[in-house]
Amino acid sequence: MDEGVLYITVEYGTAVHLCPCGCGSRVVTPFSPTDWELRFNGKEVTLSPSIGNWSFPCKSHYWIIRNKVRWARRWSDEEVEEGREEDREAKMKYYRKNRQREQEGNN
Repeated sequence: MDEGVLYITVEYGTAVHLCPCGCGSRVVTPFSPTDWELRFNGKEVTLSPSIGNWSFPCKSHYWIIRNKVRWARRWSDEEVEEGREEDREAKMKYYRKNRQREQEGNN
């Protein structure tokens, strides 16, 4: 993989890049309603929400906005845990709601 390149695969619904801090870690951002969203305006790409590499030694935090890395402040360990819990709750809520819709559609 090359530094500064965002590799996108629509087929697998994900993007991959090397951490822009230079640590060499491979960052995978899956696309889904509860993970990341990719926007392409015909020229530039944006990934949202921000990318927090909390499991890497560098603990880098940044946005990719219109092909540029925009650095964000580092989160405390408490903020990371709160963010992870919010992510888990959002996923559970989303999939619970979808399961209910499917069950209602089968009745």
